[in-house]
Amino acid sequence: MGIGFIRVGLWLATLALTFAVHRAIPSEPPASREDVFLPKPQLAKLASLGFDAVLSDYYWIQAIYKVGATRERPEEFAPYVSRIIDVVTTLDPWVGHPYRFGAIWLTDSPESVRRGNELLRRGIEYHPDDWRNYFYLGYNHFYYLRENEAAADALEKATELEGSPTYLPRLVARLRSENADLESSVIFLTQLIESSESEDAVAVYQGALDEIDVEIKARGLDRARESFEQLAGHDIEGLHDLVEGRFAVLETLPPAEPRDLPQALHKGDRWFVDPETGRITSTYYNRRYRVNTRAQGEAWEGEAMPSAEKEVL
Repeated sequence: MGIGFIRVGLWLATLALTFAVHRAIPSEPPASREDVFLPKPQLAKLASLGFDAVLSDYYWIQAIYKVGATRERPEEFAPYVSRIIDVVTTLDPWVGHPYRFGAIWLTDSPESVRRGNELLRRGIEYHPDDWRNYFYLGYNHFYYLRENEAAADALEKATELEGSPTYLPRLVARLRSENADLESSVIFLTQLIESSESEDAVAVYQGALDEIDVEIKARGLDRARESFEQLAGHDIEGLHDLVEGRFAVLETLPPAEPRDLPQALHKGDRWFVDPETGRITSTYYNRRYRVNTRAQGEAWEGEAMPSAEKEVL
């Protein structure tokens, strides 16, 4: 009889805890990230009283809301994203997307990128057959950290997994050669757009792809400019020299705007020779592209980056 009462008591206690946990979860996300108390991951697990997945879902919703609703630059709350995803994945390590979500937004510093890589490695531990985590890891090594060998190592593991793109072996070979260039960036970004689970992330990747598209066309104009100078014996006076006159080397100038730009957003941008740099530039960006300005040391202070390849990759 005593055992029966104990069982009933435990059942009622569990029911009360379940009700309390659900009552504690707000129906609407708070307005600012400071409104969400973030315990240390292990303490959160202890305090969940067995409702790990429920609490993990709650914090995951907060992470999505912060990135999707804020107008701040994502890197400004990267420490918050790092902490909340750590809580989410500690409570429920079998989740999938949160690992890649963390890697997408932890880009404010080399330390944050490496923290994102740690999340991806944790995701690989629990999802060893998912090639996407290896792909994101390779992208981080290549794009942000300029570690091409590490990127190739990650992608090589992805090639062994079911569902991975057939072109990955070629990308691995390119990364292991001296040709880790803009085309490699295009391959990475195109795949990230196709496989991304976040509209916000797609916008980020598409923006980078647009810049690369304009840069590739600008480099084509650089080569045409060199050809003109060899023929004419002097530099161009304006972009019209490339398509007009005795020494014209092009039939027409390429569009100065991104290829995938919606027609409604076209503003009639043009090419010009920047008086400060002397380089052919589009008025769409008013600057030439560099693969990642942070990775060049312009915004990532306190950590020396490789001195080689100071221009674009």
